[in-house]
Amino acid sequence: MPNEEKPVPRILQQQPARESDPQQQQSGATDFQSHAQQGSEVEGEGSYSATRNYQKNVQDYLDKADVQADAEKAKPRSESEARELDEAEREGRSHSKGER
Repeated sequence: MPNEEKPVPRILQQQPARESDPQQQQSGATDFQSHAQQGSEVEGEGSYSATRNYQKNVQDYLDKADVQADAEKAKPRSESEARELDEAEREGRSHSKGER
């Protein structure tokens, strides 16, 4: 067929670098933003600073608080409250993937 059109190759275009986004990944790059984010304040899930802060706060509590008195205050105040807490614990454990 003489009138068949040849397919035109599709050219992929790369977005031009923007001043507002210096960490933009360039096409073909395999190390997505790894160099640009070093020293960044954003740590994401499981951040080291959050873990350090949590551990420091727990240690401060253990050093300063009367843990035994807090435990006494947390005890159930009645037999029915104790049953409710036991039932809530069983319900929660039934949804866990671990112990049952």
